[in-house]
Amino acid sequence: MKKSTQAFYAMFAAAAVFASPALAQMSTPAASEAEKEAFYATTIENRVVDILKLLTLSDPAKSNAVHDILVGQYHDLRVRDAAIDTRLKVDGKEVNYANRAAQLAAQSKPLHDQFLAKLATILTPQQVEQIKDLMTYNKVKVTYEAYCVIVPNLTEVEKSKVLELLKLAREEAIDGGNAPEKTAIFQKYKDQVNAYLDAQGHDTAKAFKAWADKQPAAK
Repeated sequence: MKKSTQAFYAMFAAAAVFASPALAQMSTPAASEAEKEAFYATTIENRVVDILKLLTLSDPAKSNAVHDILVGQYHDLRVRDAAIDTRLKVDGKEVNYANRAAQLAAQSKPLHDQFLAKLATILTPQQVEQIKDLMTYNKVKVTYEAYCVIVPNLTEVEKSKVLELLKLAREEAIDGGNAPEKTAIFQKYKDQVNAYLDAQGHDTAKAFKAWADKQPAAK
């Protein structure tokens, strides 16, 4: 074989090697709607099963009923999210919490009220509270304990107010469309907590900075 021919085949082989990832990517078909739905259903089922494990209901009938209520709520929230996001796209707006917030509040209330009313027919108030915590990654407990540690000399009245505001955050966050949105909702209420504590004579920014500065030394 002539050198020129060998060079040609070498170049051809090299081109094929370097092009193969791109070709493979181009040839990978997008997930169908049925596949997306199946993936979502599996994700929600796993999430609900995890919640039920922590809820530890001894009555199978109750557990099954709560399972169906939770799955139904997550699906309803997804339908709500799709409608909101479609409206934003039609209006030429970016899909983010800042733009979703107003519609989120308006469209979530009937879903929110129906969801809690259904749970109340099966569970105790304490169990409903536990579900709210599990749906929001226990952010009330984690955030409340952080304030008690980081901001010095909180009074019992101040602690009570912090907890009240964080529970309001949880009430809104159970309707959040995803984890970042739930975090954004909690941040809105944490800003209120900071403003309240500052008005009581604390300096929350200074307290958090002092705590953060101590962390490397503690490690």
